[in-house]
Parts: sequence; C-alpha cells; structure tokens
Amino acid sequence: MRTQICIASLALCLGSTMPVASALAQNAEPTVLWESPTELRNPESVVHDADNDVLYVSNVDGGPMDKDGKGFISKLSPANGSIVELEWVGGLDAPKGLALHDGTLYVADIDRLVEIDISSGNVSATHAAEGAKFLNDVAVTDDGVVYVSDMITDRIHRLLDGEFTAWLDSAGLENPNGLLVEGDWLVVGSWGRMADDFSTEVPGHLKSVSLDEASVQSLGDGTPVGNLDGVESDGQGNYLVSDWVDGALYRITPEGEATQLLDLDQGSADIGVVDAGNVVLMPMMNGNKVVAYDVGG
Repeated sequence: MRTQICIASLALCLGSTMPVASALAQNAEPTVLWESPTELRNPESVVHDADNDVLYVSNVDGGPMDKDGKGFISKLSPANGSIVELEWVGGLDAPKGLALHDGTLYVADIDRLVEIDISSGNVSATHAAEGAKFLNDVAVTDDGVVYVSDMITDRIHRLLDGEFTAWLDSAGLENPNGLLVEGDWLVVGSWGRMADDFSTEVPGHLKSVSLDEASVQSLGDGTPVGNLDGVESDGQGNYLVSDWVDGALYRITPEGEATQLLDLDQGSADIGVVDAGNVVLMPMMNGNKVVAYDVGG
C-alpha cells in the first residue's frame, strides 16, 4: 500500500510503503505525562540537560533546507513541558539534531555544525561541512568526538580536534538519520533508500557502524521497519526509535526485532529520553509540540 504524504508547513512531500512485518503490528499506547504548548515551530529534536534540569528543543520554523535565519533553540521544563524560553538561541537556519557534551550544545544546521555555549547561550563556534546537504542528527562520544549524519549524501561527518570532515561515505548507510553512540559502535537509524522527493520503496532499519573501522552492517537481518528518525537506548539493551513518516515509536532489540509502542501522527521526530529510558520525549514536528510518554520498562 503506497501513501502520499506532505509535511505540514515544510513544503516537502514524501511517499512511503508500509512495512509488513508482523512484529510491528502492536499498538499499545503508553501513558502521556505532559504536552508542551503548541508555540514551538516545527520542533525536530529534544535533549535533556540534567545539570541544568532543562530540555533543549530545536525549531526548524519553516522548510528543512531553507537558509533563512529563522531557526532557533527553545528551553522547556522537563517537569511539565512548559516553555521556559521560546527563543533562547536564534539566528539558525533549520536546526535539527542536538547533542550535549561538557557544557556545549551541538546543533546540526543543514550544512554546518553549530556549537552553543550553554552557560552564556551564545554560539561559540561554527563548522562548515564540505559537500553536506542535509545534516540531521548528532551524537557525541564520552571523550568528545562528535558525529553528524548527512541524510541526503549517505555520509557521516566527524568533529575531531577541531576538524570537521567527512568520516564515512557509504551507500550502505541507506540515508542515515538518527545516531546513537554505544561503546565502540555508532547505531544508525536509516530512512531507507530514498528518491529525490524523500519517498522510499523499502523503508529503513537500524544499522551499526564500527567506530574503529568505519564499517557498516545491519542490526539483525535488515527487515524494514520504517523511515527512522531518532534513536535512543531504553536502558535495557534495546533501542527506542521513532518513524517520522508513519508516525510511530518502536522498541527494537539488538537482533533487529521491532515492536510498536506508539501509533502517532506523522512528524514524530528526533526523540530524547529521561528516567533511564522509561520516559520518551517526542517532538511532534507537524503539531508544534513535544509530548512526554511513560513507556515503562
């Protein structure tokens, strides 16, 4: 079954083929803990700053490839989703993935990686990504090496010792979106091999990349799951993964077996987690809000 989809407010149309694996048929809905006000503007990613007890949310505020300076970062309360500061840092273009390390918030912004000093709220550095077209998610190792996916070019860029370069260029990434550093591995949520309009005949699945060898392999047998976006650990050895197009949250085992936890509207983007993976923070990009779900253990 083929469906035609359009991203509200982003002027980007997609097509998708629904996966048929029986493991994905479950539709249990965890508890909604809170919803933020709908004052956000196409929120794409959310991350929890435990040191300052605040959530940072990237707002695309327009087209996902528009260099218009309208994008911004918001601050939300992790207790109830209330907006602490709607435009904490402005002047970005179409900010997407976020990651925290040592007092710095890293932001993927189309074709550059932006560093924001958390204490001052100022942009402290900007790194251009040569040849990049759609920088998407960001992940950081414990020792501060930053990885950024480029969904369109099948690349992963790396910031190491101040140098931001293309680290891995491989069609085997199948249009990488979400990233998660896990020990010596980078877990990648692939969108699936896509056409120019972002449509996929075969949706994506989780990949794993060796940080030592930069080699790519499928997690499990490569059974299609969806047009994957955010990837986080559930704290129990599995992965919590969002599907942007079909609107879903999955729990995926290291063997690649997927169970659907949430049936959502389209636009479920780059998730964050708190409470050791028991609470999922879901940016609803088309709904202009973040929703917190208790997904249990």
